[in-house]
Amino acid sequence: MRAVRFHDHGGPEQLMVEDVDRPTPGDGEVLVKVRAAAVNPVDTYFREGSYRPGGLPWVPGSDAAGVVTAVADDVTDYDPGDRVFATALGNDHQGTCAEYVAVPTDRLARLPDRVGFAAGAAGALVGVTAWQALIAQCGLEPGERVLVHGGSGGVGHVAVQVAHAAGARVTTTASPEYHGDLRDLGADDVLDYRRDDLADAIREAGQPDVVLDHRLDDYLGLDCEVAAFRGRIAAIGNTDAAATFPDVPAHRGKALTVHHVSMFNTPDVARVLQRLAALMDRGALAPQVARTYDLDEVSEAQEAVVEDSFLGKLVVEP
Repeated sequence: MRAVRFHDHGGPEQLMVEDVDRPTPGDGEVLVKVRAAAVNPVDTYFREGSYRPGGLPWVPGSDAAGVVTAVADDVTDYDPGDRVFATALGNDHQGTCAEYVAVPTDRLARLPDRVGFAAGAAGALVGVTAWQALIAQCGLEPGERVLVHGGSGGVGHVAVQVAHAAGARVTTTASPEYHGDLRDLGADDVLDYRRDDLADAIREAGQPDVVLDHRLDDYLGLDCEVAAFRGRIAAIGNTDAAATFPDVPAHRGKALTVHHVSMFNTPDVARVLQRLAALMDRGALAPQVARTYDLDEVSEAQEAVVEDSFLGKLVVEP
């Protein structure tokens, strides 16, 4: 089979398309013919070496959608021909930018017939991240107000939809070119993240009970300023490991909590994927695909995912 691999850490030039042996599913695994694999910023971290994958050479890619072609002897929940989507790969398990991937069944769920493979792959990692942040960690309830920073991003645009489906009122930030799209996806208030009076505008929309923050070192002070009493802040990324609460008594008096969230430490990935599948099946969640690439263009896709502005996700179609 054809697969993208890197043999050394470094830039996109390390990515090569190679002919390799098709994997054989081990205990508790199924073999999936990959029809689509999403591209995520974390893929570049593994390639660069700031995160260390299971070993080299390595196939990048955290999530995929496709068709089961074989199952291990101990697998009874899936059969060849099943449409599925998966995530939490590419870390301790070879990734998805390949024609086939072996997937543990605890990182897998059935993909509804009405959902395309590209959308399934696009919604996997970011969907699990958004669910963990808003629902599992912050306990979002119907009627609460949510602030989603970066609503046009991969996690952001799915978080807007998950929050809306949960019955929350959603404020999000994005460049003006995406405001209409985000309203269509369920946002109640969309604000330009560059405006000088952003804190005032957020408060005017409604103090958020839950904040989803993708750049904690940049926005933690703002989050604390605008959050409601007993607000919950979910942090899914920051570049400064020292980001902490500002030493302001008024912020401490709000009894705020910060939850650091990663898709890779989700205790039950399959269960969350099933919830996302149900949302997609009834049209409450529609992951957006900005562009598609083939295997020979994965290096371009990895550059674009960290450098370009777009709504939704980039997807590889082997």
